[in-house]
Amino acid sequence: MKKIVCIVLALVFIAVIGYSTYQIWGIRADYKEEADLHSAVLEYKPQEDGPVNQSVIDLQAKYPDTMGWLTIPNTKIDYPFVQAGDNDYYLRRDINGEYALAGTLFLDYRCPPDFSARNTIIYGHHMKNGSMFGTIKSFNDKAFFDANRHGTIYLPYETLALEFFAYLVIDPATETEIYSPVPGDDYLDYIKQNARHYREIQLTDSARVVTLSTCAYEFDDARMVLLAVLN
Repeated sequence: MKKIVCIVLALVFIAVIGYSTYQIWGIRADYKEEADLHSAVLEYKPQEDGPVNQSVIDLQAKYPDTMGWLTIPNTKIDYPFVQAGDNDYYLRRDINGEYALAGTLFLDYRCPPDFSARNTIIYGHHMKNGSMFGTIKSFNDKAFFDANRHGTIYLPYETLALEFFAYLVIDPATETEIYSPVPGDDYLDYIKQNARHYREIQLTDSARVVTLSTCAYEFDDARMVLLAVLN
């Protein structure tokens, strides 16, 4: 009987090790697929700084849901972003529309793709290897936040300069103003009062804000958001 128990325990141990190895292999494969696709689309990374970004137009021709390209220096954020008819489609799909653990950066379906909304939201996964929006967490460090003020959004026929001014960790269930394309009159006051890091800049009631959102792990369903004003 004792021998049978030992055999069963050994088989269970082998099964657990095998499953864990399979899981690790699968995650590594997902990361490699994302890295390979990213390398391929980097061919279309905009180099222009003017009214027409031909590389974005070419990328849009190949992947019609592409709306533009987001670049933030000193991070790994250097990706195209897309938009679908809802906020679920690209959660686990790559730019080809095929299943991908890392998903794709995507624009909130409620926001005009020309960034004319008062608040335009872009979502991305917080990947543990730092891909997608994984390096937004760098802005949790005050020194990094202070030293890194700017990013760029390339649209087909416009280049937008981003100036980062706030970093927050929030509960999206209770702090819904952050995710509204048309936030209320006290929106900017709320940000200033609740931001973990805040930079005093010129913000009018008509200022156009871009919200970059990803998961945080400080509490259940936490989100970290990096806010920028369009200049």
